[in-house]
Amino acid sequence: MSLVHCINNHSRVGCLRQLLAAQSFVRVTEAHNGLSGLIANDTKVTLPDGTIKEFDAIWESSLTDSASKGYPDIEVVGFDSRWQTIEQILEVTDKPMIVDGDTGGDFNQFEYMVKRLERAGVSAVIIEDKVFPKRNSLEAGARQDLERIEVFAEKIRRGVRIKTNPDFLVIGRIESLIAGTGMADAVERAQAYLAAGADGLMIHSKNTDPAEILEFARKYQQFPETLRAGKVLVCVPTTYNTITDTELAAVGFNVIIHANHLLRSAYRAMTGVAEKILTHDRSFEVDSDCATVKQIFKTVGFLSVKDKDAATADTLKSKVKVIIPAAGESALTKAYQSPVALLDIAGKTVLQRQTESLRQCGLDNTVVVTGYEAGKFTMENIRYCQNNDYNTFGLAHSIMAARADLAGPFIYLNSDILFHENILRSLLECQRHPGADIVLMLDAAYQYHRVVLRDKILDLVRTNRPLDAQSAYRQVTSFIDEDVQYVGKKINPDIAQYEFIGMAYFSERGAAIFKEVYDSLAQHQGSFQEAVSFDQASFTDMIQEIIDRGYPVKALHTHQGWMEVHTESDLTLAREIYRVAQPQPVLV
Repeated sequence: MSLVHCINNHSRVGCLRQLLAAQSFVRVTEAHNGLSGLIANDTKVTLPDGTIKEFDAIWESSLTDSASKGYPDIEVVGFDSRWQTIEQILEVTDKPMIVDGDTGGDFNQFEYMVKRLERAGVSAVIIEDKVFPKRNSLEAGARQDLERIEVFAEKIRRGVRIKTNPDFLVIGRIESLIAGTGMADAVERAQAYLAAGADGLMIHSKNTDPAEILEFARKYQQFPETLRAGKVLVCVPTTYNTITDTELAAVGFNVIIHANHLLRSAYRAMTGVAEKILTHDRSFEVDSDCATVKQIFKTVGFLSVKDKDAATADTLKSKVKVIIPAAGESALTKAYQSPVALLDIAGKTVLQRQTESLRQCGLDNTVVVTGYEAGKFTMENIRYCQNNDYNTFGLAHSIMAARADLAGPFIYLNSDILFHENILRSLLECQRHPGADIVLMLDAAYQYHRVVLRDKILDLVRTNRPLDAQSAYRQVTSFIDEDVQYVGKKINPDIAQYEFIGMAYFSERGAAIFKEVYDSLAQHQGSFQEAVSFDQASFTDMIQEIIDRGYPVKALHTHQGWMEVHTESDLTLAREIYRVAQPQPVLV
């Protein structure tokens, strides 16, 4: 994963030297962009004997860099473009990088190249002794013009002189065997480049037989110790690939580079996938040829970003949580085989419309308790808790399924109501009032519709204050110092003053009271408030118990701006309202 690979640039330069001192050879593979850099950096295999193998360093190849950009390997891709690739790979990896420097340009250009690479954290640059612009070494018949020995030796001398970190390596690449000038020319060049101060040599060959590479290694070992001391010998077994890295190391190669295989394999895979999509007129047949999107996400760090976003969001979210119990079944849920919260209301679910209103009020910390058809709840930026016993336990127990989220202030919200955000804003104002630890949002319009509503089962409320229609109208959605005395479905409709709309506020102390009372009832036997047992307790049963124990529960009024979705006719009405309404409809 990209972000975990953090390393100081100065320290990184010396990593290659440290590896060379610690082990018999360094195994290197190419990278041509950030993703291939991650693959080169992180790929590991475990052998049958338990040995873990991985690549030690990364080769930023001129061939694969150019080809990945759609250009031939003839130094047509300038160093600034190459530099972008180098930085991309360095940014997401932490292993040493060796850069293919082509011919290095002229003396002055090479000095600037060395300076920039060293500062960026690159460990080594390899330049080849061809005349600019070079031609790739592996293509048969391509013209290969070698630079004069003294000119290339001076270029190495200038590059070595300009570097400031002794751990940065300037390595000369010998192309005599590629150009056909023979072994004697290769040996002469090798000795001249070492004498000019090169930190190492790379010998290149395009033969499939490693014989001439092995011969050069033997001759190299016969060089005077003064020339070879502290130097590295590099090979690139692209064509002579039947010989193993271990065998090459045994004859004296310190660095072995697999120079273009990630790009070549990617090219074949991409071509095959493209052809299959065209052949089958769809992409289904290529699924088995492709990594999953999640695998890519994991490699480049997106899954980590998602996890950190979630953690940060939890930290930055509103301190006031919203608890929405949506676990139970009803006639409506059974008819549609869907939780009410997920029923469509003119293109959006009830839950989507609720969360939109919540976010308008700055409430983005929502917890939904699921049960019936829990798997259908897939909306993001919501935390889900599950009540597996929704069939046998009442609403109070669903709330406690989110117990961990009841540690601070929260809004209780039924999953089957639609509401205008102004109601919520007025409820949030309760935070400003001392003593408003538990507040129920009540509809005062019940007084005027009680005859019409008589046949409906409602959560009715009576308070300690007689209702004055005029004063209630004047104080719509403002805090009223009024205590709830009774709440429940069995209150005499003739003495009830309000309807509880299914929305309430709990301060931190109010949340603690709710949990304390709930926990004290664990051994309760027999009926409980309006429920046949504590197991069947509703939210209003718990509120009445809290009131009976002497804790104040406050009342807050509204006259409009909400509706419940309990029945088929409610659902039809909601769809009609939202289909014709403005973005913020006033619900009656």
